[in-house]
Amino acid sequence: MRLPRPLGISGPALWLPERRQSAREAVELGLVDAETAGELGYAQLPVADLAPPEMAVEAGRRALAAAGTHPRDIGLVLHAWIHYQGHDLWSPTHFIADRLGADDAVPVGVQQVCNGGAAAVELAVARLFVEPALGRALVTTADAFVEPGFDRWGGDYGIAYGDGATALVLHHLEGTEGGRPADLVLHSLSTVAAPRLERMHRGDDPFSPAARSLGPRVDIRRTKKAFLQASGMEAFTEASARALRSAVESCLDGAGMAATGDPPLRYVVAPRLGRKTVDLAYAPLLSKLTGAELLRPGADTGHLGAGDAAASLAELRARRLLGPGEYALVVSAGAGFTWSCLLVSGG
Repeated sequence: MRLPRPLGISGPALWLPERRQSAREAVELGLVDAETAGELGYAQLPVADLAPPEMAVEAGRRALAAAGTHPRDIGLVLHAWIHYQGHDLWSPTHFIADRLGADDAVPVGVQQVCNGGAAAVELAVARLFVEPALGRALVTTADAFVEPGFDRWGGDYGIAYGDGATALVLHHLEGTEGGRPADLVLHSLSTVAAPRLERMHRGDDPFSPAARSLGPRVDIRRTKKAFLQASGMEAFTEASARALRSAVESCLDGAGMAATGDPPLRYVVAPRLGRKTVDLAYAPLLSKLTGAELLRPGADTGHLGAGDAAASLAELRARRLLGPGEYALVVSAGAGFTWSCLLVSGG
């Protein structure tokens, strides 16, 4: 998406529970074998005691405080997630807005699986430009991958899942009507999809009347096996590489930056997938396309469901990795499949 002008990202926050389960403990408990744990490369995963929307409220409070934004100045709240939020037929986004005191905001839920956080940012960007009087948008994500319904270490290939929440405030920049300074500046974003890959998370399973009707746990390995047996690995790797390349090039072009051009990217940030998955599917192509230093976040968080992109934005801010005029490309991906890129610079 070519933005009419850059937007500000303020107060990007990552909220993690205190409890952790280390990879060593998981191996000792038989939750994952030592070889797989090594390929995943996660030192530990955060384990939640709060429900996901409660974690999102905590992240939202941090983001609003850091951004210096009053809840009543928020015109839009978007919340993204991939797993159960604690109640049936219920809107977690309305709960989050209510608990934060964003009484004048319109709450909207976003369900685009692991790319949901990036999709929510994209939707917020569009609303802010279509409706400038909206003010500021708050984007949150939260997920908890707890027993008995989810096996965080062994329920998927190449990924282990950590619990946590993120939040950020998106707004117009100082110098524009209603604008203000920002921690990060969003220059461009892009999204590319490959819907023919949706079967990877459906497999040969029939449609069922309720969640987990086919088994007591979410079993992503089963559906991926069925997809690979029917279509082969090449069908996925080729489509993935093509879509990722398109997303990266489109995002850079949207900001008037050619790949490996001027100004150069300082960092490209991979999704919080397992080490081997990033090595095979992301690192070679991202390095070739951008020439930037590859950041591999997530060793202490695992994959955060819909929150990977926002968590990386929060870490760019917290670690002060970007100065004014220094750029980073944050990559997000999710089942379906969809890939997004966000180009940001220091505020």
